[in-house]
Amino acid sequence: MPTAPLVRSALSRSLDRALAIVAVLSGMLVVIAIGLTPLDGPAGLLLAALPAVLGVYVVAGLIAWKRRPSNGMGFLILVAGVMVFIGAIGNTDVPVLVAISAIGATLALPAMVHLLLAFPSGRLPDRLSRTLVAALYAVSLILQAPEYLFDPDGSFPPFAVADLPAAVALFGFLQTATATVIMLCVAVVLWGRLRRADAAHRRVLIPLFSYGIFTVLFMPLVAIAIDRVFGVDPMVRGYLQFAVIAGIPVAFTLGLLRGGFARTGELEELGTWLGTADSAKQPVASALARTLGDPSLRLYFVADGGRELVDADGRVAPQGPRADDRRGWQPIVLQGREIGAIEFDAALLADRELVRTAGRIVAIAVDRERLTAELRASERALMLSRERIVEAADRERRRIARDLHDGLQVQLVLLALEAQQLATTPGGTVADRATRLRVDIDAAAADLRMLVRDLVPAALIERGLTTAAEDLVDRMPIPTFFDSEVDDDVLSDVIEATTYFVLAEALANVVKHARASIARVRLDLHDGRLRLDVEDNGVGGASMAAGSGLRGLADRVEALGGSISISSPPGRGTRVCVEVPCA
Repeated sequence: MPTAPLVRSALSRSLDRALAIVAVLSGMLVVIAIGLTPLDGPAGLLLAALPAVLGVYVVAGLIAWKRRPSNGMGFLILVAGVMVFIGAIGNTDVPVLVAISAIGATLALPAMVHLLLAFPSGRLPDRLSRTLVAALYAVSLILQAPEYLFDPDGSFPPFAVADLPAAVALFGFLQTATATVIMLCVAVVLWGRLRRADAAHRRVLIPLFSYGIFTVLFMPLVAIAIDRVFGVDPMVRGYLQFAVIAGIPVAFTLGLLRGGFARTGELEELGTWLGTADSAKQPVASALARTLGDPSLRLYFVADGGRELVDADGRVAPQGPRADDRRGWQPIVLQGREIGAIEFDAALLADRELVRTAGRIVAIAVDRERLTAELRASERALMLSRERIVEAADRERRRIARDLHDGLQVQLVLLALEAQQLATTPGGTVADRATRLRVDIDAAAADLRMLVRDLVPAALIERGLTTAAEDLVDRMPIPTFFDSEVDDDVLSDVIEATTYFVLAEALANVVKHARASIARVRLDLHDGRLRLDVEDNGVGGASMAAGSGLRGLADRVEALGGSISISSPPGRGTRVCVEVPCA
C-alpha cells in the first residue's frame, strides 16, 4: 500500500516546539537534582543515577507523544518518569524537595503499573484494571503516610506528629503485603492479555508485558525476600531497583519501535494533506492508516445503491470484522447518508471519536473514491456477467450439437439405410416397410420440431408472449393460475424471448424442486416496464446461486437493463420477480 506524502501542518510544528520545551526543562531538572544531591559518599554514583532515570522516561515519552499525539501513552510515560524523579529528590538537602519525596516516595510503582495496564491505547480498558491502579495509588499514598507521620527519625522529621514505631512497622508490613497481592493480580492480568492477543499484537506485547510481569513480581521480591529475609545491603538493593525501573521505558520504546505506537500525527495534518495536489494520486485508506497509526486499517465504500460495501478494488467487505470485538467499525456519513466505513484495530484505537472525526475530514475524498470503487465493481460485475453469458451460450451450443449428433443424426442415418434396403426389397414386402419408414420419418421430424421449439418456441413466434406463456402454464402438472394484462404488440422480440425463457426456467424449478401444490403466474406492463411474477406455495429455500439456469437468465435480464429477484423463505414458498424496460 503506497504511503501518503508527509505534509507538515501548523499544529504539528507547534507540537514539535512544545515537546522540545518539555525535553529542555526535563534536562534542566535532571541537572539541578544531580547538582543538589551529595555525591561524596560511597552511594554517590547511585544517587546521581536516580535523577538521570527521568531522562530515560522523558526520551521514551516524547517519542511516543510525537508519534501518537492523540494517544495518552506518551503523557503516562512522562508522568511515570516524574514519579521516579520524586522518589529520587529525597536525597537532596532541600527541605521542600525532601518533603515532596517523603509523600510520594513509592508513587513510581503505581505509575509503572498504570503504564503497563493502559498499553497500547493509553486508557485503562476495563473495571479490573482501573480498580487495581486506583488501589495501588491508594496504598502508595495512604499506607506510606505513617512512615513520615509517626517516626521523628523518618524520611522528613518535620512532618512527624508522634513517635509510634509499632504503628510504623505495622503499616509498613500492610503496605508491602497489600502491594504484593495487587502486583500478583497485575501479573495475572498481563499474562491473560498476552495469551488472548492474536499473532500481530503478540509481536508487540511479548517484550513489554514479559518485562512488565518480571517487574511487578520483582518489586515485592525486593521488599520481602531481599530486604526483610536476606538482609541484603541497601546499596545492592538500590542498584537492583534502579536497573529494573530504568528498564521500563526501554521496554516501552522497544514496543514502540515494533509497531505498538504507529505514528498518527494530528487530524489537522490529514486535512492539510487532502488540500494538496498529491492527495488525488494517493489512496485515502493509506492516508487514514498513517494518520490514525493503524496499519491494519481498511476503508470500504457504499456501492450497489447501499446494499453492500466494497473496498477500493471493488471487492465486497467481509462480514467477519463487524462481529469481531477486536475490530472496530465506524460508518462515514456525508450530508446525512452513509458513504463508507472504516474498519480498524479496536485495541490500538480505543478512542472512537478520533476515528469518527477522521472519517468526517476525509468524507468528500471517500465519496470520490466510493464512486471510483463503485465503477470498478460495476465493471467487474459486467465482465462476470459477460463471461457467464458466453459460457451459457457455449453450453447451449454444445447441448444442441449433442442432441443433433446423438438423436436426429442417428435417426436420419438409420432411415437412409432403411431406404437403401427398401430399394432392393422384393415387391411383396415394400408396402409394409414403406409404412414403417414413413412413421420413422415422422418421428424424426417431431424430434426436429421439438428441438426448434426449445430454441425459439413456435407459439412465441406466431402468437406472442401471452399465448406462449399460457401454453407453458397449461402444460404444468400442478394447478397453475395465469393472469396477463400485456399487449404483445408493444414488446420487442428480445423482450418476449427473455421473459419467456425466465418463465420457462422458473416453472421448471417449481416442478423439479418446489414440491408445491399450486402456482401463480402474472404478466403486467406498467410505466414502460414489463413485470413477471411467478409464485408457488412450496418448500422455499431457493437462491440465485443454487444453479446456473436462473443465473444465466438473470445475466440476460440485466443486459437489457432489467432486474430479477428471488424471495424464498424456507417453508413459505418462492417468488421470482422480473422487471424489464420495454422502451
